[in-house]
Amino acid sequence: MAKAKAPRRTLDSYTVKPINKTVKPGDCVLMRPSDPSKPSYVAKIERIESDGRGPNVRVRVRWYYRPEESIGGRRQFHGSKEVFLSDHYDTQSADTIEGKCMVHSFKNYTKLDAVGNDDFFCRFEYNSSTGAFNPDRVAVYCKCEMPYNPDDLMVQCEGCSDWFHPACIEMSAEEAKRLDHFFCENCSSEGQKKLQNSHNTRQSDAKLAVVL
Repeated sequence: MAKAKAPRRTLDSYTVKPINKTVKPGDCVLMRPSDPSKPSYVAKIERIESDGRGPNVRVRVRWYYRPEESIGGRRQFHGSKEVFLSDHYDTQSADTIEGKCMVHSFKNYTKLDAVGNDDFFCRFEYNSSTGAFNPDRVAVYCKCEMPYNPDDLMVQCEGCSDWFHPACIEMSAEEAKRLDHFFCENCSSEGQKKLQNSHNTRQSDAKLAVVL
């Protein structure tokens, strides 16, 4: 007579012995890829389960995709630590967890004093079947009208509040770092300066573009 299948138990937390780290639902983790030449997968733990018979613990995860794993691939404005929260769920052995990580909001990531190896950021949700993103429109800056990449140095115009890449305004990165004040080409005329002085608290409306 076949033995009854042991019921699965939902765990509040689990200590991954190889790394001596305790994980719980809601944590973001790095998971071992099947191809050792690839970087670790990034995932969010949704649920932790045990089969009730022994140490066989599995985690239900929601995957984060790196830009190069998406249908459209990596683009110029994608940051090196950027990931997309996907609709792809999976169940994996808890032993494939290599470590814990932190996936920040885009805003909080840009405020970090230092970015560690385990820091990532997410500003888009990604549909793994269609390749669609949410949101599908984001603010763009500079003459090149590209979304902000936190890896790139940019300077802000004191007139219109837009941000510019040094290369797009014929300036080296070293020159940009030495700037105390900056007015873009459109704001540098006397008329624009007077306008800026009379509306010195005005913030520019963010330009939006479909970029995904």
